[in-house]
Amino acid sequence: MTAMIIHSPTVLPMGPEASGFWRNSLAATLALALHAGVLAALVLGWSVDKPQVETPPVLTTQLVMLAPPAAPAEPLPAVAEVAPPPSAPTAPLEPPKPQVDPQVQAQKLEQAALARKRVDDKKREQAQEQQRQQRERLEAEQRQRDAEQRLAQEQAQAQRAEQSRLAAERARQQAAQAAADSRQYQPLSKEAPDYPQRALDKNLEGDCTVEYSVNPQGRVENPKVIDGCHPLFMRPSLAAVATFRYQPRLIDGRAVTVPAVRNTFHYRIH
Repeated sequence: MTAMIIHSPTVLPMGPEASGFWRNSLAATLALALHAGVLAALVLGWSVDKPQVETPPVLTTQLVMLAPPAAPAEPLPAVAEVAPPPSAPTAPLEPPKPQVDPQVQAQKLEQAALARKRVDDKKREQAQEQQRQQRERLEAEQRQRDAEQRLAQEQAQAQRAEQSRLAAERARQQAAQAAADSRQYQPLSKEAPDYPQRALDKNLEGDCTVEYSVNPQGRVENPKVIDGCHPLFMRPSLAAVATFRYQPRLIDGRAVTVPAVRNTFHYRIH
């Protein structure tokens, strides 16, 4: 603290007339004042800051992986300068609309409603007309189908009637031919067959048809039993046919053989 006491002629300039006593007393007073100030600072909490210790430098190393060199970037295409769009012309200001009379507006709305109603009525009438035409077309098609069906039925009935007429005609001709043949070779004698005893014991009934030819002498030749005859009725039927006698058929005054003559025997137990 004594180092702060500076004896300098600039602090207190002395005149040439000052003595050494006053000069020494003034210095002592200054020293005491300085010591008192320092003591007061210490009492009030003043402390001398410690000198900061410098941290020694530390060298840190780190391994870094370098990426492969990138390809040179392609030069960007030159961007053409776009001219700014021309400014749209400003629309002229519309004049203020005149005010509409409410009655006129109501009349216009009523007229529009009437016009819309007339359009709807017309559309409805057109739809009804289309439906009517479609219904008439369907009815006409149905009538045509019914007529075609009736015609087909009539044709089928006519065809069946014609077939029936032809069949009746053929039957009539066959009957007439048979009648003519029967007149020409009338049977002169026919004996009934004997009922087989075994059939009687078994209580069997049935029919047996025999086909044969009649020779010019009126005798039966080549008799044979037609399918459907029971075996017990075959022998007595053939035996009975062998006894038949006929009047010969005459053609141009000469007797001829009549083929395919049939006779059916009915075996019944009474």
